[in-house]
Amino acid sequence: MSHTAHPPAGSGHGTVPVSWSTAAQATLHCLTGCAIGEVLGMVIGTAAGLSAGATVALAVALAFFFGYALTMRGVLRAGLSFREALRVALAADTVSILVMEIVDNTVMVGVPGAMEAGLASWLFWAALAFALAVAFVLTVPVNRWLIARGRGHAVVHAHHHH
Repeated sequence: MSHTAHPPAGSGHGTVPVSWSTAAQATLHCLTGCAIGEVLGMVIGTAAGLSAGATVALAVALAFFFGYALTMRGVLRAGLSFREALRVALAADTVSILVMEIVDNTVMVGVPGAMEAGLASWLFWAALAFALAVAFVLTVPVNRWLIARGRGHAVVHAHHHH
């Protein structure tokens, strides 16, 4: 990724061209944290026999936790304090994670029987994989829009040393 694809963090003035590849890479980063939390939450909730609502709430909470944690890991390595890294992670990932979680949980709940299928069922795993794939596809344009305006992952890239 080149720095030229990212406007100054927080500039908020105008837009710069952002490739779909850059947006996809930012979304893939987001998907990694979301998927860890989402899968863990779905597995814990399903194994524990939690209701669909409680399972979704757990999955969303863990998706935000792991999404923010992955971003913080990178910016902490760049020398930011914990408080600064948390601010960067909140600014960089909140909208992306929110969109991804709304989409993937809506799909997961919308697939008939998926939430009740159980961990040994192909339906559960296929629905979860499909939900995450749909969330990725629908979140890429959101991240492209954010990065073009100096928001989202553009905030993170201002702190990376290439």
